[in-house]
Amino acid sequence: MVRIYDADPGVLRSFANTGIKMMVMLPNEKLADAARDRRYALDWVRSNVSAYYPATQIHALQVGNEVFDSRPDLAWSLVPAMDNLQRALADLGLADAVKVSTPVGFAAVAVSWPPSDGRFRDDVAEPVMRPMLEFLQRTGSYLTINLYPYFAYADQRSNAISRDFFLGNPNPGERDPKTGLVYYSLLDAQLDATYFAMDKLGFTSLSAYSGETGTPASGGRHGHHPKPAVGSLLTARNGDPPAASKENAQAYNNNVINRVLSGRTGTPHRPDADMDVYIFALFNENQKGSGPDDIEQHFGLFYPNQTKVYEFDFHGGALPPPPAPAPSSWCVANEAAGDARLLEALNYACANGADCSAIQPGAPCFEPDTMVAHASYAFNSYYQRNGRASGTCDFAGAAYVVYNEPAGTCDPNTSWCVANEAAGDARLLEALNYACANGADCGAIQPGAACFEPNTMVAHASYAFNSYYQRNHRASGTCDFAGTASVVYHAPKYGNCVLPSKTSIEQATAKSEVYAAI
Repeated sequence: MVRIYDADPGVLRSFANTGIKMMVMLPNEKLADAARDRRYALDWVRSNVSAYYPATQIHALQVGNEVFDSRPDLAWSLVPAMDNLQRALADLGLADAVKVSTPVGFAAVAVSWPPSDGRFRDDVAEPVMRPMLEFLQRTGSYLTINLYPYFAYADQRSNAISRDFFLGNPNPGERDPKTGLVYYSLLDAQLDATYFAMDKLGFTSLSAYSGETGTPASGGRHGHHPKPAVGSLLTARNGDPPAASKENAQAYNNNVINRVLSGRTGTPHRPDADMDVYIFALFNENQKGSGPDDIEQHFGLFYPNQTKVYEFDFHGGALPPPPAPAPSSWCVANEAAGDARLLEALNYACANGADCSAIQPGAPCFEPDTMVAHASYAFNSYYQRNGRASGTCDFAGAAYVVYNEPAGTCDPNTSWCVANEAAGDARLLEALNYACANGADCGAIQPGAACFEPNTMVAHASYAFNSYYQRNHRASGTCDFAGTASVVYHAPKYGNCVLPSKTSIEQATAKSEVYAAI
């Protein structure tokens, strides 16, 4: 689908017989005429829609663009113009094929956090939004809302919005304190704030689609724009890239694309909602804003010469791999060296900086009590503490380097992620669903599976949280789930099920890979 900001004849002809659906727009400067004169509206639709349909698959007609912000003097004309254009479509037999809406800037939502407080601005809620929503509901259409998490992230005066939350990357989530709903992207939070604003006017089932969303790939200044004014957009936070950067634009837009194509289109408040999203914009626009350093010139997916600004894939491809880090490596004992040589080398490692406390009797890594296991632990501690420097994993031939973490590697600092019962079942369920949908292996808590009993929300959520935590290598922030989980350092047990550790998960994964290979 493609959205254009007018009904240019050359563009409409060029899309004929392509199978690409088109959203066209009645420009703001023609809005008053369409509101005042039904004949004008009919002529406009006949000339700009029906003349090209169905060869050009026009499926939506947008009336004006962000009128509340760019032309507030036309706000009162908005709904009458929409109504006249709808009547014109009906007269021409196109009312079922072409839906009428209008792009509303997110600034029309007066309160956006927490999302449950979402409401429309007082100056537009009753006089314009209510009759508009009535029109959309009556005609089977939808609200078009332009959502730009970028501006909220770039404009913040504190670090309240994390980069991952803005981009939609994996993150611990933010909880709405009034509903308990947990949000993992600012886009979802803004969309739900819109839904809650619609709810407050009594429209609890009407759809809202994003007519624009995107992030600039460059620029340090911000000229004239109907969205909130921002300060310096070059400021990087906590080592993150600047708000307007190729890295952020690539991550945000690919996350949006992949999410829609995956079918995960619901929001915490509207879990069954569909999601249509238009990425703004196709090309960089060198005549917008106040110069080449204005972010308004850098929202495009392509440069004007048709080369990509960064890699993206509308078929659902993954982001290109980041630059490869230095390969991880471990030092392990050479069993062929024999116990005597291994013991001698082990004693050397322990006496020269290796931390061997974990392999003492009763310590976490004493088992298995074999010379190979103890020597591997000591050798690897020495090797890692010396920065994996060349020559620090040899021990006269008693050890060697490997580049895949050995199965059964013992971590003396093993920890687990468990559910916080005080969070309540509703919040735990929300977080459990997130964990299961984002990499946790939740097969063991299905009915009849090994860890289904005890059949309690706390036990099931703990299992899911811990699986997510271990599979993300116990990284900081992966056991929070908006305050519904916490880290513990003793293996939790629920009934007969002990929560697995990272080591046991990796061993199981390695075993399943062997079976798959066989």
